[in-house]
Amino acid sequence: MITEFFIVLFGAAGGCLLSVLVGLIGSRRNIGFTLSFLLSLLFTPLVGLIFTLLSDPKPGAEQSFGCVGTLLGIIGGLLFVSALLLLMGIGTTLLVC
Repeated sequence: MITEFFIVLFGAAGGCLLSVLVGLIGSRRNIGFTLSFLLSLLFTPLVGLIFTLLSDPKPGAEQSFGCVGTLLGIIGGLLFVSALLLLMGIGTTLLVC
């Protein structure tokens, strides 16, 4: 019961953080922050990233995000990995029982 709660919590938090990261990437492109963020939330951050990278970049938008993008990517990735590890732990527990 508690483990399922943590899977949902870590998965949702990781998905939201990675969606914000895709939105930040989209803010430098014609698709914009809002549409790339919503696509990432609606589907997955990977699908949102693909749509975002397929759009044309805005002219003169070559500035970097600094450490914010890296930090969001690391935290979101760690939350996703922890949710997957919890899922694998539940799967092995169910197979053993």
